[in-house]
Amino acid sequence: MLKNKEKPEIGTKLFDTNEVMKDGLEEELDSYTRSAVSKIRFSLIIKPAIISFIALIISFFLDVAEVPLLGNITINLAKSLFPGWVPPVENFAPYTFWWLPLVCYALFLFIAYITYSKLKIEIIRTPASETIDRLIQAATSVIDSIATALPLIGAAILLISIRFGEEVFLGISVPFEIKALIVLAIGKLFEPVLDQLGVEFQNVVNHVKDIRDKYFSRIQVENSRNLLRQINQTTIAGTGGAQMTVEEMERYKSLVEHTAKLSDVMVKNFTSLQSIMDKINSSQHLSSEKIKELNTLAASITQASQSLTDERTLSGLKHLEAIVVKK
Repeated sequence: MLKNKEKPEIGTKLFDTNEVMKDGLEEELDSYTRSAVSKIRFSLIIKPAIISFIALIISFFLDVAEVPLLGNITINLAKSLFPGWVPPVENFAPYTFWWLPLVCYALFLFIAYITYSKLKIEIIRTPASETIDRLIQAATSVIDSIATALPLIGAAILLISIRFGEEVFLGISVPFEIKALIVLAIGKLFEPVLDQLGVEFQNVVNHVKDIRDKYFSRIQVENSRNLLRQINQTTIAGTGGAQMTVEEMERYKSLVEHTAKLSDVMVKNFTSLQSIMDKINSSQHLSSEKIKELNTLAASITQASQSLTDERTLSGLKHLEAIVVKK
């Protein structure tokens, strides 16, 4: 019979196994994240950007002034559509704003590239969906603000120019408002570009989450196997190789089932804790919603801790002690 000081330390081996698996998990996650992020190229925006690029090309054909290389393209199109039409004689040449959609489109591409660069850095540092949503929403908000502000500014100029006569109205206000409305359309059509960036990086985050879930399942299985193996070894050493009775087997089975349920609760709580920590790391401020989530998590952990003091749990542990060490 084993003395108390000779009892094998079952928890120590399980703890060592968990630490080894945890270190392996962190290395696997870091390696996969860096590799997956490095494979995401900015060229992936080409397909979703085709629609907005077509709108940019169309903008050169919608102009009341002359366009470089194309000339007075709008008047030429009108003549081809209406052969008998004679353009009115103008005493002034309107300002050319053909460059406005082009400059805005280049600015939208620059914002998308900045977002892409930030996502690569942030996802390697903190692979969380909240990080992607925050950066994509920020870029979308900037592009939408620029695209919406230009037509409003053009409308204000349009109203003012009415007072100054036909030359100012047709020479500045109308050409600017036409291009501003085209910029608004391009800005709306550019949103799929940012959505595509979010989808690509979200795939990386989802795979990281899958690896974590598999880790928790694997570590639970390994702990159960090690626990059973060490209990069997201890039982054989403590009883001199005697077999357990039917009553002891029933008690042991009940204890294992109760321990498995408790382990499942702890795994879910740990997963929730990891999710909350990811949200905290990816945010500079704690909102009221996050505080509520933390309170919910604390209540879950408290409930799991209270179950450790449950009478059935204590009774089961005593039965296990009676099986492992014959007093």
